Amino acid sequence: MNEIHTHLTVCAAEASRVARAVTPEQLGTPSVCADWTVRELANHLVLYSAHGLEHRALRTKLPEETTGRDFTAEPDWAEAYAAQLDRALAAWERPGVWDGEVDTGYVTMPATTIASLLVKELALHGWDLARSTGQEFTVPEDTAAFVLGVVEEHAEVYRQYEGFAAVVDVPDDAPAFVRALAISGRNPKSQAV
Repeated sequence: MNEIHTHLTVCAAEASRVARAVTPEQLGTPSVCADWTVRELANHLVLYSAHGLEHRALRTKLPEETTGRDFTAEPDWAEAYAAQLDRALAAWERPGVWDGEVDTGYVTMPATTIASLLVKELALHGWDLARSTGQEFTVPEDTAAFVLGVVEEHAEVYRQYEGFAAVVDVPDDAPAFVRALAISGRNPKSQAV
């Protein structure tokens, strides 16, 4: 495998751990993402970081029945999410999957770029879910540095499409993951209310 797959695996394991700790009572509460409940955030995470991850590797579109699904309505949604992440990671182990480009339906990019953006998706939205439910989201320093690099490279495009808010001020010597959160418009100290 390669470095990107390693970071995908690390972030997937941490996102799975966080999802398993979410209680049914928390699903209806506000999240740290403006205008989203924890349920809406969890569904976004499951859809794009697990199903999207697999479909990007397979070069197939997300099925319509998947995009409108409430994954969290199922009692074992967190276990199903973990299993889907395993399938997605396995899809990125197929021969030739890292070659060529991926057409997302919106944009066509090299497979390595798409996979890097999915590392970011897992890390940032995994952190959102963790913070929204009173948890921490922790990754090793090399993964944090990788996420920071992806966020720095793509932040302005995300901001143009309102995917990221304005940069939050943090010290220049803050840890890499804290800087990635801040550049993506997340307040590293935020908690759900």
